[in-house]
Amino acid sequence: MRTHLDPSELGTKQYWDDAYAREIANHAQDAQDEGTIWFDDSGAEEKVIERLEALEDEGLLSKDDSRILDLGTGNGHMLFSLLDEDWVGELVGVDYSDTSVKLARQIAAGRSEEGAPVRFEEWDLLNHQPGEWLGEGFDAVLDKGTFDAISLSSETDAQGRRICESYREHITPLVKPGQFFIITSCNWTKEEVMNWFVAPDGELQFFDEAKYPTFTFGGQQGQSVCTLIFQRRLK
Repeated sequence: MRTHLDPSELGTKQYWDDAYAREIANHAQDAQDEGTIWFDDSGAEEKVIERLEALEDEGLLSKDDSRILDLGTGNGHMLFSLLDEDWVGELVGVDYSDTSVKLARQIAAGRSEEGAPVRFEEWDLLNHQPGEWLGEGFDAVLDKGTFDAISLSSETDAQGRRICESYREHITPLVKPGQFFIITSCNWTKEEVMNWFVAPDGELQFFDEAKYPTFTFGGQQGQSVCTLIFQRRLK
């Protein structure tokens, strides 16, 4: 039985539009201010890159050729960090907030001499079909807090379900068969994330996870953030 989170303003598009509008203004005044790096205090971005590097070491991804999609890209920092680590395949960031895309493109323009271009597109994954940028799909699809935010939305779909219920069915086709979906969450435990993304009729299966420092509270051991890797089954 899946539980739901109580709705919050972090689940509204207006919240993110306003947040990124402020970051655009800040970046225009100070090019070094690229905005918030989500889960920075947990080192989640570094953990995701470590897992991508491990997949490359196993011959499952390639820094030169793998196509990577960042869902809910925000300021694009995840993709810029991949560029810094010499991931030079096609990198695409999407977000349903147009101000996010403007911010990411603004930052990219100032960093253009540092590596291959990163593409940023406005896209509402729950309500619109992907653009031509989808191609034949991606080798790695990244989610660092996007499912968390969607889980905080009070919106419902045509079936009357909270919109987070349809997230898995929308993201699965973005992943090439045999390739990877990597999600980082601070709102859900490993077991809860597994419950959301692994289903008897689904195409995603658990593959690996990142290791974070653990804590013990009330006799139970846990961690504040989890990063799980799922592999899409081969057809």
